[in-house]
Amino acid sequence: MLEMLINPKKAQKRSWEMFFIGLLYGSLSIFLVNWIFAQDPVLSKYSGILIVTFCVMFSTPFMYYMIKLEEEKNIRYEGMLRILKEHSKAIFAFLWLFVGFIVAFSFWYIVLSGGNLNFKVQIETFCQINKPNNFNDCVAQYGIKSPIRTTGFASAKDRIVSIFSNNVYVLIFTLVFSLIFGAGAIFVLAWNASVIAAAIGIFTKSKITDLPIGVTRYMIHGLPEIAAYFIGALAGGIVSVAIIKHDIHNEKFWGILQDALNLIIIAVVILFISALIEVFITPALF
Repeated sequence: MLEMLINPKKAQKRSWEMFFIGLLYGSLSIFLVNWIFAQDPVLSKYSGILIVTFCVMFSTPFMYYMIKLEEEKNIRYEGMLRILKEHSKAIFAFLWLFVGFIVAFSFWYIVLSGGNLNFKVQIETFCQINKPNNFNDCVAQYGIKSPIRTTGFASAKDRIVSIFSNNVYVLIFTLVFSLIFGAGAIFVLAWNASVIAAAIGIFTKSKITDLPIGVTRYMIHGLPEIAAYFIGALAGGIVSVAIIKHDIHNEKFWGILQDALNLIIIAVVILFISALIEVFITPALF
């Protein structure tokens, strides 16, 4: 019932409603994990993964049917610009869902006592990306222990290469997940939402009044980055659905394949621009 609160066709017309769906799914995921697994001595250690898993469970039906609709557009419409315009409706719906996840996760990270314990793995990921030369001290600062230690990057050029290569790596995983299972990429995207939420909680120092500033800081480069992942997920998803529907025997399948390739190229370009924003613009503003 909950996973189908909104119809995919309706979401394309009023994509902003997906923000509230994301808020609901993210909040429910946190409360369910805390209610069911908080007292479990083993599973409580992996609450960050379980929260993402619940979000995936809620979101998978919606994402599958949305991707199915997008695959049908590739057959119905002709012309690259027309198809991209039609796909943009789905991208905005996914983005609003993603932002809803981020706001819900970061809000409860700040509000709940010991909220950082719900995002142990996410905090470790944050420290490994942002403070690789001081990883142990970083995770210890936020109440997490880990023996891992890595080396950092000194120059802006190195940071751009590191961020861009990491983002392309995530894009590849997103593409592969969506190819194997049309809606499978939602796990990668929900995971990234939880990492960004942990970063926002760290940046705001768990002050609820600073939440809007924290969200703004990470959305400057986060939105285009996640949009690129959604574009990659959409590319893999429409090919996956086309294969399932046996469109591979139809000449229009090659048009779908070309459309998917164009989407992937666009996603890579957006990721590079996002890396530039993260290195040069975001630090200058905050």
